[in-house]
Amino acid sequence: MTTFLAHAIGPAVLKELRSTDDAGRRMVPVTDEEGGAPLRCCLRRSEPGERVALVSYAPLRRWAAGAGVDPGAYDEQGPVFVHAGECGGPAGDAPPFDRAHRVVRRYAADGRILGGRLVEPGAFEAAFAQAFADPAVEFVHVRAVEYGCFLYEVRRG
Repeated sequence: MTTFLAHAIGPAVLKELRSTDDAGRRMVPVTDEEGGAPLRCCLRRSEPGERVALVSYAPLRRWAAGAGVDPGAYDEQGPVFVHAGECGGPAGDAPPFDRAHRVVRRYAADGRILGGRLVEPGAFEAAFAQAFADPAVEFVHVRAVEYGCFLYEVRRG
C-alpha cells in the first residue's frame, strides 16, 4: 500500500516568510481572537489567543527554484496563515483540513499542471491514490475551494 505524506511549509522557508514574505512584505503578527485559521506551519487550525500572521507564499515558485525548473505561467503566490513564531510543526499524518471540499492539483517534475480534481470530505486518500497512479505526477497541492489558497503539498510516502 502506498502512503501519501502531507508537507507543511518547512522551518527554513517559514523563517524567511516571517521576515519578508514572497510579495516582499514584512510580517505583521496579530492575536487570533476567534481561532480557526488554517495554519500552514503545523497543518492545524489556530486556537483563540494564538499569535498568527497572514503572509504571501509562492509554493510552486519556491519548489521550482530548488528543482532548477521554470514554473512559467503556473507561478502563483497567495495568502497563508502561519504562527507568528516558531511552532512544533504537524502532529499527525492524517490529511489535514479534510472536513470541506478541496481541490487537488497534480504537478509534473517540470512544474506543469497535469490536472485537478474537486475532492469531497472523506475522499482524500482515494484522490491521492488516483493522482499518484499517474507516474508523471511528482506532487500535488491541496487548495481551498473558496479562495484557491494553498493548504499543503502531498508526495508519495
